[in-house]
Amino acid sequence: MIPLRNPNNPNNKDCEKNHELLNDQQRRQMQHEFKIYMEKYFKQKLGKGVDRTKITIWEDVLIIRGEGFLTEPEKFIVETESGKDVVNAARMQVARQHSLDNMAYFEERLNARAVHQVYSIIAEDDFWMHVVVFDRILTL
Repeated sequence: MIPLRNPNNPNNKDCEKNHELLNDQQRRQMQHEFKIYMEKYFKQKLGKGVDRTKITIWEDVLIIRGEGFLTEPEKFIVETESGKDVVNAARMQVARQHSLDNMAYFEERLNARAVHQVYSIIAEDDFWMHVVVFDRILTL
């Protein structure tokens, strides 16, 4: 059960089981940290970073979006109908591995446990997204 914020407590500390909630500045700083972390991760694992990465932390959700992640050969392959399926399937494996490799890091940094996650890979648009729902509210 996710605790509700207590409007009578301006710091909202009691209702978050003694977990600090991220204020706007802390949230933006954490988003930037995760962006740098993810760019390094993909550069190291795939040899190519993502052209654009956007991280959003809001309430109990972490959203990681990336554009421009396909390699030149993948861009060529994805131009055919069967190629889209091949690249989408391959990149879904990358997304699953990213989750296995990085979920503990996100949970530790946010001091929360992931309770649900979903991926979306749209190779023909050179776009991917990973959404994680945590067991508690993260932001003020």
